[in-house]
Amino acid sequence: MARFFSRLTLRATTVALTLSAALVSTSWAADPGITPTSVKIGQTVPLSGPVSAYSTFGKTSAAFYRMINDQGGIAGRKIELLSVDDAFSPPKTVEQTRKLVESDQVFAIVAPMGGTTAKAVQKYLNDNRVPQFLIQSSLPTWNNPKEFPWSVSGLPNSDLEVGIYARYLLKAMPKARVAALYQNDDFGRAYLTALTTLLKGSDATIVASEPFDLSEPTIDSHIVKLAATKADALLIGATARQTIQTLRKAAEIGWNPQMFIAYPAANVERTYKVAGLNLAKGAISSSVFKDPRDPATANDSDVKDYFAFMEKYYPAGDRYDTLNVAAYVEGRIFVEVLRRCGVDLSRETFLKKATNLGDFKAPMLRDIVIVRTDPGNYDVFRSMQLLQFDGRENRAIVAP
Repeated sequence: MARFFSRLTLRATTVALTLSAALVSTSWAADPGITPTSVKIGQTVPLSGPVSAYSTFGKTSAAFYRMINDQGGIAGRKIELLSVDDAFSPPKTVEQTRKLVESDQVFAIVAPMGGTTAKAVQKYLNDNRVPQFLIQSSLPTWNNPKEFPWSVSGLPNSDLEVGIYARYLLKAMPKARVAALYQNDDFGRAYLTALTTLLKGSDATIVASEPFDLSEPTIDSHIVKLAATKADALLIGATARQTIQTLRKAAEIGWNPQMFIAYPAANVERTYKVAGLNLAKGAISSSVFKDPRDPATANDSDVKDYFAFMEKYYPAGDRYDTLNVAAYVEGRIFVEVLRRCGVDLSRETFLKKATNLGDFKAPMLRDIVIVRTDPGNYDVFRSMQLLQFDGRENRAIVAP
């Protein structure tokens, strides 16, 4: 009799284990890119094309996940990143994203580079309920949880940034004559739109605005036109190359407006040093990230950890480049969401955790900045630090 019950117990256990394995298998099949030991994610970055200098972001992302995997992964899972080239071209982004989702079967698209490119695949990813997380774009339109619940930006939006500049301008130069130079796409136009709205009803006026295309080899003619207005303030909604050209041409023709530089370009190593440090002196920008160049952060534990990471996992990268800092921070945010999901990882669980982040203090964020999301507001960052370049570093300042 005892032997009979033993056999019965063994059979019941075997059936239970078989059913459990089947359920687990079904769970992984339901959400591509997940196994008990791995999670596969995708990313589009401009490894070639007009903004290929930003490819370092993808390289840092890959290095960061190698570090996480060496530390054991998250909840027993190693992270596999497929970082692919879209040349900053929306049609190429569509092609590469479809391949990542349909052929490579990624779990999510994480930290893709560029607003116009990410918009090209936003509906596709939302229709297929694929997370589009930490988009590297400052477009305010990303914060649209009702229409696009699966899309979350990883950068502070341009309304927040320009709002900081406008408050500074209206206090320091209340009757300023303002000019705007902007990239002729969603990214650049968002800066002009925000500036127009924020200065409306004030004594400051926008006297001229000039759009430029990324394909233009030089924007000197635009700078000459803006300088002719004798504007005493200039907002530059551009990336590094055109910002460098602006600083050089303005100095060449003797135009010295108060410069306000979009934070993607406000980089000492990649922009100001190339243009000439003296030409950028006094420029105002903003950031959410700690500046690893700042002597004041020499003993900061976050900066020490970041330097150790760069030295071991991406020694060829420029540890002072804020693009690399940004990739490091975005990686920290992503793995925090994975950590909160735990073993029970699915796209639905991920979305719930990603949009209920509470107050998360990611390493390498400035003291006044925290990460926060809620289901009605997907803006990851709600504050930024105002900065002014002193000829050597971007220093934190307080609006007058």
